[in-house]
Amino acid sequence: MKKLLAAFLCLTMAFSLAACGDSQDAGKTDKKKDSKDDGKKVYQVATDTTFAPFEFENDEGDMVGIDLDILAAIAEDQGFEYELQIVGFQAAVNALEAGQADAVIAGMSITDERKAKYDFSDEYYQSGVGMAVKKDSDIDSYEDLKGKTVAAKLGTEGCTFAESIADQYGFTVTQFEDSSTMYQDVITGNTVACFEDYPVMGYEISRGLELKLPLDMEKGAPYGFAVMKGENAELLKMFNAGLANLKESGKYDEILDTYIKK
Repeated sequence: MKKLLAAFLCLTMAFSLAACGDSQDAGKTDKKKDSKDDGKKVYQVATDTTFAPFEFENDEGDMVGIDLDILAAIAEDQGFEYELQIVGFQAAVNALEAGQADAVIAGMSITDERKAKYDFSDEYYQSGVGMAVKKDSDIDSYEDLKGKTVAAKLGTEGCTFAESIADQYGFTVTQFEDSSTMYQDVITGNTVACFEDYPVMGYEISRGLELKLPLDMEKGAPYGFAVMKGENAELLKMFNAGLANLKESGKYDEILDTYIKK
């Protein structure tokens, strides 16, 4: 009887260990640096899912883009490790505020409102907002939007800008979680235009997106790497130091030239 009980306990322990192994494998984030078993902190950095050319999935299924290449180069230069949380823009901000992420890099505009809640790095890209419409649309001014519905991505500067002029020009704003769904909504005619960062839409249009940009870019805010106010000062310091080194070495321009053709 004791032998049978011992065998049963061994089997139970084996299954328990296997189950623990499975649970540890679940929910892993995309590791951009291999963490070492040396007690060194691995920073959790949240980013958007689709915001080309700053972050997007390439044909091989890898997440690439200006933001991610800059982050990788800075981490290598400064010797820190990180894991990416690829969750969408608003979800990335939510993760930061909930303490589930140490930082956000997602084409995040540096604004006075945001600076009240977050500490930002030195700016790494100057952007602005644009309006895109279907290729065959005759809309070429904000006045043409009167009585219509436009699209914008939740939590972005494009959304803030659209909402700021909605009453003036008499249109309604519908919000989306990701850029791809927003673009498709305009293409199918559910909304007549979308507001997004100008270089992002320009990049997608150059790759065949069936939209056009009828107006010049509105002046916008620069992008920055964000942490919660008063937290992760060391990470922010390393990001700024690494960014300065990238600009001095020419690596920064090399990264931009990879994605944005002049």
